[in-house]
Amino acid sequence: MRIAILDPAAGISGDMTLGALLSLGAPAAWLEALPRRLGGGLEEVGVTIREVTRSGVACTQVEFAIPEQPHGRHVGELVRLVERAPLSDWVKQRAVRAFRLIGEAEGRVHGVAPEQVHLHEVGAVDAVLDIVGGIEGFEQLGVEGIYNWPVAVGTGWVEAAHGRLPVPAPATAILLEGVAVATGGPVEGEATTPTGAALLRVLSAGPPPAQWRLVKGGWGAGQRDPRHYPNALRILLADRAAEAARVALLATDVDDMSPEYVEPLRQALIAAGALDVQTWPVQMKKGRSGFRLEVVAPEEQVEAVTAALFRHSTTAGVRRWVAERATLPRRQVTVQLGPDVSVRVKVLEQPDADGVRVKPEYDDVLAAARALGKPPLEVARVAQRDAEALVAKSKE
Repeated sequence: MRIAILDPAAGISGDMTLGALLSLGAPAAWLEALPRRLGGGLEEVGVTIREVTRSGVACTQVEFAIPEQPHGRHVGELVRLVERAPLSDWVKQRAVRAFRLIGEAEGRVHGVAPEQVHLHEVGAVDAVLDIVGGIEGFEQLGVEGIYNWPVAVGTGWVEAAHGRLPVPAPATAILLEGVAVATGGPVEGEATTPTGAALLRVLSAGPPPAQWRLVKGGWGAGQRDPRHYPNALRILLADRAAEAARVALLATDVDDMSPEYVEPLRQALIAAGALDVQTWPVQMKKGRSGFRLEVVAPEEQVEAVTAALFRHSTTAGVRRWVAERATLPRRQVTVQLGPDVSVRVKVLEQPDADGVRVKPEYDDVLAAARALGKPPLEVARVAQRDAEALVAKSKE
């Protein structure tokens, strides 16, 4: 499972997030095309991407050239713009929630309805691109889970439209409710913006898992360039490393639920964080036939998985216990089967230098089979053969 860990030791903003995503490999062409794709008056916005340094650290910086706008926009308008945009449901849901959180925070500060919160001309356009791009960029990188370390908020005062405000600014403080905050640190002034705080709220599941394997790090530059610390956001790409870890086991027996709803239940449990879901038939009291459901979940996700189990099944009780799990070290490679057809392949490292086992991802195999017009079994064999060759070549 590919995950991302946000390291906002110098704070987080929308442009810093975009820079870090590009530094990690999100395509520049994707971001440059984003204003035209979103439409709604954003078509003429220019995107500048440059490589800079912050305290000797190489970073990617993103700037938007925003033409003069006739007027500002209310949060409600921005929500409707996002809802009409050609975005995946995953991106759209989080972007809409980010704007609603901003509207609620600003509304609490200024005493207005969230939908009527007004963002000035440049700020409204900038916020749309930062939030949509800052969410969709993780999708571009194939990230399946996002976590964060404590976020720096800065110290001192920030200049606002109505005068100077203490850091964190009132709306930012509201947006950071429930988020772990780092104290101390070298940042003077505002480190985390409302947009950055909103991205944290809608993207992150909290602290990272106990075990993970680093793949790559990327840095996104802020606008300021102080001498004594890198004003940049670092994002780490990693793979979950659960070779030896504690997991929670959840089990329940159900006899009043139609079997056709087991698959939607399994999907909901996986979406909530479950690592594995198994079912098998059982004989229950009074001669009724039923099925037993057993779920493996990370300890930190057990409450979310339990809630999903209650919500998506008819069970009235769940048994839970903790177990040790040992698995083979694993990584993932991608093989290209056509110009626009690829398959992810899981690579399992065998103990005692006995080589590797490879296993193509089932959903990718089905999608590739449809695209190529070939049987899934044939596609799986080709993907396995190409993955084995790729792994062997990497060890030469």
